[in-house]
Amino acid sequence: MNGKTPPVTRSKPLKRPTQARARFTVQAIFDTYVRIWQRDGWDKLTTRAVALEAGVAVGTLYDYFPSKEALHSAYVRHCIETLIQAVEQQVVLPADLAWRQRMHRLIQLLSGRRELSWFHPDMMELEPRVAEQKHQQRACSEFLAMWRRVFNACTDLPQQPDDSLIQALHLAVWGGRRYAMQLHLDDAGMQHWAEEMEQLCLARLERLAQ
Repeated sequence: MNGKTPPVTRSKPLKRPTQARARFTVQAIFDTYVRIWQRDGWDKLTTRAVALEAGVAVGTLYDYFPSKEALHSAYVRHCIETLIQAVEQQVVLPADLAWRQRMHRLIQLLSGRRELSWFHPDMMELEPRVAEQKHQQRACSEFLAMWRRVFNACTDLPQQPDDSLIQALHLAVWGGRRYAMQLHLDDAGMQHWAEEMEQLCLARLERLAQ
């Protein structure tokens, strides 16, 4: 020990891209980040390697992500936003869907059957480094608001579910997916789970009319 305080690794992004060119640059960084992680693993991944392979100046990458933990935090946030946007476009906005069709599309998206971003069990092991309790709570609130928008679009549903039921459905689907990932279920196992999860959700919602 030399008495010096070890450097603190900044695990949060510094800023979010707002201009089209900046968003394109950050997307290229995310794509490269995933590619290097899949190829070399987390331990060998560096922000410098990501910048060089993405064709981005190292300084530009550091303007957004001061560490690979910060890059990971931003990528997880990107995944959540991409998923919520897909639900809005594919489940909420279409006007000609029956409520059962909306539920089918929703469960397909939330269960990963329509994969939008790269999710891997190793990512969850990094959560303590990048996500505080307030971040978990914020993500949950955004997902619950998303579910409510889906149900508001289900004008043919006999009765709207209350907030406690919406929360239970969200925890069952999202929590089930995370646990299934930790178990490393194969594709067939994930598909079977998603199908059963959909039937459970439909059965519970159908009881609202009774």
